[in-house]
Amino acid sequence: MNTHAFGWEFHPLLASRRAEFLGAPLHLLTMAETLDLADEAMTLRKPMHHTVVNVAKLVTMQKNAELHEDVTSADLINIDGAGVMWGARLLGIEVPERVAGVDIMENLFRLCAERGFRPYLLGAEPHVLAAVVERLRQEYPTLEVAGRHDGYFKPEQEAEVIDGINASGADCLFVAMPTPRKERFLKKHRQHLLPNFVMGVGGSFDVYGGKVSRAPRLVQAVGLEWLYRVLQEPGRLWRRYYETNTAYAVLLWRALRSRGQARK
Repeated sequence: MNTHAFGWEFHPLLASRRAEFLGAPLHLLTMAETLDLADEAMTLRKPMHHTVVNVAKLVTMQKNAELHEDVTSADLINIDGAGVMWGARLLGIEVPERVAGVDIMENLFRLCAERGFRPYLLGAEPHVLAAVVERLRQEYPTLEVAGRHDGYFKPEQEAEVIDGINASGADCLFVAMPTPRKERFLKKHRQHLLPNFVMGVGGSFDVYGGKVSRAPRLVQAVGLEWLYRVLQEPGRLWRRYYETNTAYAVLLWRALRSRGQARK
């Protein structure tokens, strides 16, 4: 059983780069620093629970206490969304760069291939999962995938899924399920999961497996990746992004106003 008693909160890099933004802790790290920490966790077998925050998650955390606890209890919290990066900078937080979850995942696939680590893939639809494994086989012929399981299992099957993950001998675990399901799954089972680096990757398997396309880099750079997604699925996503972005704008305005009043 993993006890997670490795004191990541006292790690010099994590302790010195921790900040608070709209009630959520963040680690102000670059991609390279994040990958080094993941490498350290797997090499030294020091269990690390990783997560990211974006605008939608920050907004949901305001009204969902369970999600707030699931996120804030993670060992490493990266800034995924451009909106969070810009909002934090607006409040005077020195964010070095955006470290998106899908980019972390893809970089960790490469790291696993280079270092001999074995990932376990959990989540998405069976055909998407198969496409992810096939792409990994083509891009990283030496990479050994420890195991895989789609995301369509019932709560009463979770113990069986955990047993399968642990029996695989995986060094890291990627959980491709939506918020808040992936956060709840990892928080609930982190003490029993044997992979030393675990992270939720949301819809990243859909991107890597070719089910959906990611926004061009220029669109990502100007912070409009959310709009690109809406244009791909307007009927399903427009209301969600409208409500989330509006709520975030209100939260940010209140934080800016409070900061201004505190300076008077």
